[in-house]
Amino acid sequence: MATSEFTVRLGDWGSLQHDAQFVRKAVFVEEQGIPAELEWDANDVNCLHAVAYNTTGEPVGTGRLLPDGHVGRMAVLASVRGNGVGAEILRKLMEQAKTRGDGIVMLNAQQSAEAFYRKEGFVQVGEIFEEAGIPHIAMQKNLL
Repeated sequence: MATSEFTVRLGDWGSLQHDAQFVRKAVFVEEQGIPAELEWDANDVNCLHAVAYNTTGEPVGTGRLLPDGHVGRMAVLASVRGNGVGAEILRKLMEQAKTRGDGIVMLNAQQSAEAFYRKEGFVQVGEIFEEAGIPHIAMQKNLL
């Protein structure tokens, strides 16, 4: 699936909850084995949420931008990974952060996704730490 074969919709939790939870459950709970009670933190009504859809309207990826400039955990279904879905979600969220005046975007990347975020211009800013039993790295990108 090439980048042009999906769309990213931005909105609030109320309008995107069903589709975002579908992707997050598939990736974090079912694929990675994260306990569901640790996963349902995405329902923050103060966040800008993003969901990517394939050409048939099925949700295939999600992410969110927190009020403090953090990109919340992004998730892309295994069937479409490596096809630009995550990069497009991240780009849309960074555009929104820059538009609202954020100079820096931060995130906690799973160590297995570090290369993806480095390719997108993020640098490590902290030590490796465990979250939900998975190694993570604090990273950030200057938007100015």
